[in-house]
Amino acid sequence: MLNMEHVPGKDVGKITLFALSTCGWCAKTKKFLDKLGVEYSYIYADLLPEADSEELKQELSRWNPQESFPTIVIKDKPVLGYDRDRILETIG
Repeated sequence: MLNMEHVPGKDVGKITLFALSTCGWCAKTKKFLDKLGVEYSYIYADLLPEADSEELKQELSRWNPQESFPTIVIKDKPVLGYDRDRILETIG
């Protein structure tokens, strides 16, 4: 089981953010989720121990075959990239 960081907030359904610590678009996505005040979990793929990288790759490719960052999963629906409108629409 991947060790995700949890951010408390308003429960609007399960939100998971797959990100890189060095990615500007990932930082913008995280900041946007914070601004919305929603509860979510995130993981920085580039900071994972080597032992967890295969598990992350499998989980990420399940939602995004291109394995690009950021990938946000909102209520079992993937949102690829920093797409504010799609994030808002998917949250509902």
